[in-house]
Amino acid sequence: MEDLNIKEMQRFNGALSKSVTLEFSWHQLKTILQYKPEWRGKDYQEVDRFFPSSKLCSVCGYINEGLSLSDREWTCPECGTHHHRDKNASVNIKKEGIR
Repeated sequence: MEDLNIKEMQRFNGALSKSVTLEFSWHQLKTILQYKPEWRGKDYQEVDRFFPSSKLCSVCGYINEGLSLSDREWTCPECGTHHHRDKNASVNIKKEGIR
């Protein structure tokens, strides 16, 4: 799971900044995701929020520094793999958690 800074995210988003429920719900989800794997003898890992999960090619490891938040898809210039930003990020977060 990615270690997100919810308070900082709320500060930069006016609509969300008024929602205390969001922070509580996020904390509740995080708590559940921590203890459920333990019940089944599995590990829970957090990945640092600064890990470049969406900019890192999950195939060859190239980091695409030129991506902006509006770029939803990209093609790796090193290996030619086409990535959907969120799917690629989830693969990278899983790999980093296992590592």
